[in-house]
Parts: sequence; C-alpha cells; structure tokens
Amino acid sequence: MKSRSLYTLLMITLLTLGFSAGYVFGQSPIAPIALFSPQTEMPKGVDETFAPFWEVWELVHTRYYEQPVDDAALTEGAIDGMLAVLDDPHTRYLSPQDEAATRERMDGEFQGIGATVESVDGAITIVSPIDGSPAETAGILPGDILREADGVALTGMDLLDAVMRVRGPAGTAVSLLIERNGEFLTLEIVRDVIELISARGEMLDEGLAYIRITQFGNQTAKELAEALTTVMAENPTGLILDLRRNPGGGLDTVVEIADQFLPEGIVLEEEFGDGRINTFESTENGLAEEIPMVVLIDEGSASASEVLAGAIRDRERGILIGQTSFGKGTVQTWHSLSNGGGVRITIARWLTPNASWIHEDGIEPDYVITIPEVDNPEDFEDTQLQAAIDYLLGNPILQNEE
Repeated sequence: MKSRSLYTLLMITLLTLGFSAGYVFGQSPIAPIALFSPQTEMPKGVDETFAPFWEVWELVHTRYYEQPVDDAALTEGAIDGMLAVLDDPHTRYLSPQDEAATRERMDGEFQGIGATVESVDGAITIVSPIDGSPAETAGILPGDILREADGVALTGMDLLDAVMRVRGPAGTAVSLLIERNGEFLTLEIVRDVIELISARGEMLDEGLAYIRITQFGNQTAKELAEALTTVMAENPTGLILDLRRNPGGGLDTVVEIADQFLPEGIVLEEEFGDGRINTFESTENGLAEEIPMVVLIDEGSASASEVLAGAIRDRERGILIGQTSFGKGTVQTWHSLSNGGGVRITIARWLTPNASWIHEDGIEPDYVITIPEVDNPEDFEDTQLQAAIDYLLGNPILQNEE
C-alpha cells in the first residue's frame, strides 16, 4: 500500500506514542515506485555489493556469543542504518507499531501526550503541541527540548527510541525534563486518548469568521467544508484562517483545502531530482474564494501548512500574520512493508506558486507579531489573533521585529 503526504518535517508521526514525530506525511500522489516485496527479484549486479552484509549476518549467527539472535531486529536495524546514511531526517523507517500509530493519527484519534517532535542536532525538539492535548494543557511550547523522560536522557538518542520512552497508554503519566530558552523545568503529563477534530469554525463578535485547522488528515477536507458552510452562511465580512502549530499532513488534502480559498491557478509545484515537475492547481469551486482573508502562522506551522500559506501569499489571496514558519520544503512517499512497518522516502521538493523553496527558511509573515510570555495563564493574550481582527476591521496594527 502506498500513499503520500507533506509532513510532515520529520515526519514520522507517532502521536499514539505520547507524542508525534512531526510531519512525516509529505506525501504525493504520483509516487508510483513500489519497494521490493518478497516476490521482487534481487536486482542484477548487487551480489558483490551485498556480500559484506551477508558475511556479517553469517558471523552474527555463528560467532556471536549470545544465541539465538533476533532476525527481525537485525533486519530493522539494517534498514535503519541504510536510511540513516542518506542523512535526511525525513527519510525514515517505522516499526509495525509506529506504522499503525501513524495511520491511527491520520484517521483522527491517538493516545499520548499529543505533540509533534523532531530531532535537531540530537535534541528531541517540540514542533508543536496538539490543540486540546495533555501536552498543550501542561504548557509545552514549540521549541521546547525534551531532555529526559522518566529520568532517562533523550539527547542524542535515536528519535524513535526517544519516542518509545515517552509513549504509553492513556491514563499513565510520564515525567519530562524540558529545556526552554536555557532554563529547565519538569512536567508530569498524563497521557490520554485524543479525538482530533482537525478543522473547526466559529463566528467572532466582530462579524468575522474564524477557521482553525490543526492538521491535514484524512477527514480534514470534509470537516473544513462543513465548517466553512456554517460560517459563510452568517455572511462574515472577513475570514481568519489559523494554521498555527499545524505540523502538516497529506499533500492531496492540502490541495483540496486550498481549493476552498483560491480561485483557479497553481497551488504548488513538485520538483523531482531528474527535473520533472508536477503542478497542483485549484479550481473555481471554493466556498471562500473572495472574502477578505488573514492567515495566522508561527514556528509550529510546517509542511502542508506552509504549502497553503505560501499559495495564499503568492496568489495575493490574503496576508500572513504571526511568526516565521518552520521551513519544510520536501515531499515524502509513504510505503507499507511486508512486516507491517513502513518507510518514508523523500522524493522531491515542493515550490510555492512563485517558485520559492522555503526549506529551512520558512515563510515570513507580512506582519510579525509575537505572543508575550506570561506566568499566569489567565493573563494570556492572543496578540496574533487580535492583529488579524484589527487588520480585517481596518484598524492599525503594530508589528514586532523577529
């Protein structure tokens, strides 16, 4: 089974684990190349290349002092090592358990603390907490570094191994040592089962429509259509699309969602290593193609979120407010393996309609607005949302400098 998505920067989503290894879903529907299956013949000319591997395999089985060895574990280790040589954080192997967790998350439900993570120079770093998750409730923020889980050091640990330390069933707790801006704090978080409603809408008091998209999953396009139908029936004077802390999702999904806001034209281009280009376009059938629009982004907006924000910016459909986005500009395919596991393979890079590649740079908003840190949650003020409201009402807004 093959599918594709934009995730997503690492993109190995493991939300069932208590957190998710971010935007592993940078998938694209034109990934026609299947991996080797048990019925696939060995390519010609590789006998010599693979000879050292089989020599080591034989030595492990005949000379290693502790027998029997676990052949499945050896195979998974070999796959991990092969992909690690590519030095691409988005090309990863998922064990059968992690593969199941990833698919579960895309279907809209998972168990865990509810955050997306990636490995940055060996540091397990939060990309974003999920709306309504135990992680968000506990106060975890984008950019937080997870240093320990239940007293076990995570720094330098393989991402999947670190995930295994944090994962666990709903109702159990994990103690996390977190580094934030050079300071350390300890949070105990109780894992939970989280129902993901990935798109919702409401009317604000100012007569503006507010749409929040938390990921681009299997149900997001349907949920968005329902939310837009409801709010547009109220004849709003403007629309705020909130993509903050959205780590990404399926490429087909984000194109379908972009079609709700954009008239006919390019949404993104997918550029392959051999120079081929695949263009994704919107149609004239959207529910919100003309209403004045603001998009909210931050450092947790990644991958598919950046596709949508970039298309709206380049097509001059609306303005961007918030902070510079994450910066993931590659596309992965998602392949299931015969052992129940899976592999994410980077196959292309994606470009905005103006042919910009935002990888590692992110998308800079038109108005840079930060949210001030507060010690008391009751003092929290969403300055980014307020700036979007002010813009649509024609009021002046004061931007910060990043």
